Amino acid sequence: MASHAHGAVAEWRRRPERGSPLALRIMAALSMRLGRRGGRLLLYLIGGYFFLFAPKARRTMRDYLRRALGREPHAADRFRQIMAFASTIHDRIYLLAERYELFEVSLQGEALMQDLVDAGEGAILMGAHMGSFELLRWIGEQHAGRGLVMTMYEDNAVKVNAMLAALAPRHPPEIIALGRIDAMLRIRARLEQQAMVGMLADRSLADESVLAVSFLGATAYFPTGPMRAAAMLRRRVMFMLGLYRGGNRYHVVFEPLADFSSTPPAQRQAAIEAAIARYAALLERYCRSDPYNWFNFFDFWRSPAAAAARAAPRPQPPRG
Repeated sequence: MASHAHGAVAEWRRRPERGSPLALRIMAALSMRLGRRGGRLLLYLIGGYFFLFAPKARRTMRDYLRRALGREPHAADRFRQIMAFASTIHDRIYLLAERYELFEVSLQGEALMQDLVDAGEGAILMGAHMGSFELLRWIGEQHAGRGLVMTMYEDNAVKVNAMLAALAPRHPPEIIALGRIDAMLRIRARLEQQAMVGMLADRSLADESVLAVSFLGATAYFPTGPMRAAAMLRRRVMFMLGLYRGGNRYHVVFEPLADFSSTPPAQRQAAIEAAIARYAALLERYCRSDPYNWFNFFDFWRSPAAAAARAAPRPQPPRG
């Protein structure tokens, strides 16, 4: 494994966002009026549009699904992944409206979650762009008896806040925008209040340190920032996903990932790298068991040339 800085602007940040606050308001209004079953009919139109008019995403989906399925994916596999993504976005409307009775949710690791609650400590939940993160907020608040604070990169926080303004939920999620000066102070304060802090650890920003690990049969680069923050805050870290399994069914997984509460400073870097490797292994396991749930529609595995360019030291200006 090797750690280095990611020099180029991350591809996922260069992608234009589809949709608008007006479209979200219309979608939310229709969905609430039609009900979940009627509203889902709209998803096939949206999914079909994305399938037909996003050729680059189709190519990267094919690459991912080939790795996750262990075979050449068919067009039906790609469409199924798109529909899983559309379904989780659509269900966010009902989750934000607190229509929890619409869903069947199974929970794996409930005893572990209860142990965390009984310990009376704040903890970090490390997720991914996989399944439904909004569902995790509900689980954290309803089953664990804690508030769940969401952290995300600042530009994404702006987009999510625009979406929330369009949907106007009664109890909007608490979001801490990463990259701001006070972000770590706010995270620390909420942890000391015994809140759970959710982070997504499968995307990196430009100029962010990354770690090369094996993921689905090839080298991938995972950001070190989320795990480094957990180590600096000396907190337990849990792996958590809300997997969509068709219809109105979700399955939440909750597994131990790392415990930095007593890690000596001299061993911190090794512990961070070990935790990222375990995170990648857990993510790989669920990409194989629930392959249509991973929603990174960009080139996650870079070419060897691009990887070498990122790993190479930057040229220094002449001195003197």
